[in-house]
Amino acid sequence: MADTQQADDSKQAAKDERRAAKLAKEIGAFAQAHGGAEGQVAYIGHEGTRIVLVGGDGGWGDLVAPTYAVAQSAVEKAGITVHEDFAGEFAAKVKTGPYEWTRMAGIQLGGPKND
Repeated sequence: MADTQQADDSKQAAKDERRAAKLAKEIGAFAQAHGGAEGQVAYIGHEGTRIVLVGGDGGWGDLVAPTYAVAQSAVEKAGITVHEDFAGEFAAKVKTGPYEWTRMAGIQLGGPKND
C-alpha cells in the first residue's frame, strides 16, 4: 500500500511540475508582450491560487493555478518580481481603459450590466 501512495505522490508531483512549467511559459509570454511583468500570488479557495500580472506598460491579466505551491513554482520559474499584496505602487501601475470602467461601474453609471 505504501508503494501505491508513493506512486500516486510521484504522479501528482510530476503533474504539478508540468502545470508550473506551463504557467511559467504563459507568464513569460505576457512579460514579453508587455515590456516585463510583476505579479502577486493570492489563494482564492477551493478553486486554487490566482497569479495577478501587471506588465511594464500597465497591461494586466491573471492566471489560476490549482494550488499555491504550483503558483509559487510558476512565478519562480518565470523569474518575475512578486509582491506580497496588490496595493500601493504595484497596484498603481495598472492602466485601465473604457472596457474595465464600464464593467466595474457600468450598472451604477447606466452602462452595460455585468452579465
